[in-house]
Amino acid sequence: MGGACAQGRVWSLDECMAYAAEHGNAVAQARWDLVGAKAEYANAVGNFLPSVSAQTAAQFSWGRNIDPETNTYNNVTTFNNGYGLYASLTLFDGGQTYNNWRLARAERERSRNAIDMRRDDCAISAMMAYADAAYYLGAIAIAEDKAAQSEALLSLTLRQEELGMMGAPDVAQARASHSDDLYNLTHQRNVYQQSMLTLRSALNLPDSMTLAVDTAWLETEYLTYDLPVSVGDICAYAMANNPLAIEAEKLVESARYRYRSAQGTLWPTISLSGGISTSFYRVLGSGVTFPPFGEQFRNNRGEYVQVNFSLPLFDNLWRSSSARRAKANWEIAKSQRDESLRKLRDDIALAVLDRDGYATEIAALTDKLEADYTAYRLNLRKYEEGLLSLIDLQLSANTYYASRLALLQKQTLYMLKDKLVNYYKGEPLWTLK
Repeated sequence: MGGACAQGRVWSLDECMAYAAEHGNAVAQARWDLVGAKAEYANAVGNFLPSVSAQTAAQFSWGRNIDPETNTYNNVTTFNNGYGLYASLTLFDGGQTYNNWRLARAERERSRNAIDMRRDDCAISAMMAYADAAYYLGAIAIAEDKAAQSEALLSLTLRQEELGMMGAPDVAQARASHSDDLYNLTHQRNVYQQSMLTLRSALNLPDSMTLAVDTAWLETEYLTYDLPVSVGDICAYAMANNPLAIEAEKLVESARYRYRSAQGTLWPTISLSGGISTSFYRVLGSGVTFPPFGEQFRNNRGEYVQVNFSLPLFDNLWRSSSARRAKANWEIAKSQRDESLRKLRDDIALAVLDRDGYATEIAALTDKLEADYTAYRLNLRKYEEGLLSLIDLQLSANTYYASRLALLQKQTLYMLKDKLVNYYKGEPLWTLK
């Protein structure tokens, strides 16, 4: 523990999960996806509004041209200046505009949910990596204890050899056992360093920030439950509120609106348009007096209102093919939703089963650890008195330390599954004080 703390500030599990949820690359990408989805939604809303445009043009003509008053050819230089204001509004398009708006709204909500989903994914990845690092940190403490025990046993064996109570084979065996424990300690330290690199990657932590973990989060009570947890209740809540379930439903919703929009292309389109235009005209160098700009601007004004009706008759089956393809994608989305929800239910049931199973295993391992420790202490006393062989003592010690390691493993797994079960129940993955 002291060696790990020397690397930097000790991060709690909740701190790591919160940091990963805010700084994960997947979360950043999801936030930008939401920006794009909001822009698409604004565009879809704008499609309900009329389109309005204004234009102006100026033209010099010289050489042979047509006199607009006499409709005869002449050879003069003229100046034309025109102005126009036009507007159009779609009245009916088979529901394409409406369904595209519903699609954009569904995609916007899906993008918002995707941020929560990515945050949870990053937090869970950080939780798994933190659990591995904490486990290996605890394994180092156990390996250090075992190495110290074997070193003390080697010293005791050497003294007993000097007194004639032990022979060279016993000393060799004690040295071999001590060397094996030192190797195991080195191995656990290397694996711990690897797990810390994995944790830093899960957190997306910059190199300038220090990181250390501890095993304090494992110090809790592991109780079996008098009343079994209702997996059905947890599933019912998760199906309506878990980001994974919401994502599956939103994908179906988006596919449905895409299909309806594609169906709309098979219907006729009705639109209303209108405009107003005017112009100014003058022959340059002719000496003819033309009406002034203001008068021509008023007198040359023209207006129109137009209703357009467009009926698709044949377009190489593009419209019908697009509608069939969209219908197939909708059915695929529904099938994928059912599979995602089934997998979510299975994950919930497995998490509850594993958590309760680990709780009972921890209770059994705790009793076993006490018995193994008692047996080890008694065998050590026998060995010190010359009443037990070194091999039998080592077997007893290995059993005791193996029980410690197994208990640490089950404690780690229990805490992971307990957090997952609580997450499926709707509790936050992390809580910062």
